[in-house]
Amino acid sequence: MNAPNAVNTPGSAESAALGTASGPRFRTADESDVPALVALVESAYRGEASRAGWTTEADLLDGQRTDPEGVAGVIRAPGSLMLVAERDGEPVACCQLERREGGAGEAVAYFGMFAVRPALQGGGLGRTVLAEAERVARERWRAREMHMTVITARADLIAWYERRGYVRTGRTSPFPYGDERFGVPLRDDLEFELLVKPLRRSPS
Repeated sequence: MNAPNAVNTPGSAESAALGTASGPRFRTADESDVPALVALVESAYRGEASRAGWTTEADLLDGQRTDPEGVAGVIRAPGSLMLVAERDGEPVACCQLERREGGAGEAVAYFGMFAVRPALQGGGLGRTVLAEAERVARERWRAREMHMTVITARADLIAWYERRGYVRTGRTSPFPYGDERFGVPLRDDLEFELLVKPLRRSPS
């Protein structure tokens, strides 16, 4: 991918460039980004438009994937951020990062709300965003692991994460049936599984 001309969104005092001159431009989101990020996440997972990419959940879930309140909550919460990847000044991918406490008292990071514009999926952008998220979690919070939950029915997506070093734990949690903030299930067997990857720390 060519280096974009994107710069931090005007007025985003809390935003910081996190990428390099090559590839997409990374920054942290602020509340002015909420409408664009909701649209991006919805486009990657819901409805017929999402079928242009392979991350679609249209055969599993109807309704919404997120909403403005959910995205704004991630942006506002302490120890939490939305990472945005831009090309030509437009958001083309995003993800949530949240600092959590691990079992040994060390920091771990939770990775979620990962979305790549459907027309750009399959070209390596997702790998780039995931690698940047891991770097941010490691350097900002000194996180020892990255955690995520994936719907177990998404075997293709789980395999993609496994190729990137994530390990299935067998620890599952139920899908929140009845809470339409997370979508309207089209199947009655949905559940999440925790995937974990150790994060190597950069040499001091």
